[in-house]
Amino acid sequence: MTRAPARQLVQLGAGDLADRLTEALHVYVTAMGYPVSTARYRRTLWLEHVRRQGWRAVGWLDTTGVLVGIAYGYSGGPSQWWYEEVRRGLATATPEAQRWLHDYFELTELHVRPDVQGHGLGEAMLRALLHGAPNSRVLLSTPEYGPNPPGRAWRLYRRMGFQDVLRDHRFTGDARPFAVLGRSLPLDPPSSLVH
Repeated sequence: MTRAPARQLVQLGAGDLADRLTEALHVYVTAMGYPVSTARYRRTLWLEHVRRQGWRAVGWLDTTGVLVGIAYGYSGGPSQWWYEEVRRGLATATPEAQRWLHDYFELTELHVRPDVQGHGLGEAMLRALLHGAPNSRVLLSTPEYGPNPPGRAWRLYRRMGFQDVLRDHRFTGDARPFAVLGRSLPLDPPSSLVH
């Protein structure tokens, strides 16, 4: 009896992401429940992100080599849209809260296709992506749905030690409330791969 090949967690370079961009954007729109047309607008942005300082990416391939998970990010800083939006949100916060915007890795995207969620792929990607990141902290933003948001992503971030940096934040051009979450680095080393 031949054993089926296992899922594989892989590092993705800029060329790899460009080659798999259609797959990666499919994972993104499927996981987020966005219309397929959203991918057209994100394509250029994702390709621009690969040129940012500290950019890195990981992905999960299924047993047939199809991308079923994607995560990427880079070193955040002034003059980047997300940094400026969060800085605006923290303008009246304490100096301690404002320190989050110094020396951070921006976890820009982390998505797992819904049909393979719940098997540890997101956590493994998060650990692999952040392993060896030179920054002292990591920040991310995620939609929120009330004071105790439901969902696997929120449970993952809480389990991984992310804390509230900014809640009920409205990014320019998006009426939904977002939470900005953060934690110090490093994380524990990546756990063994999920098969």
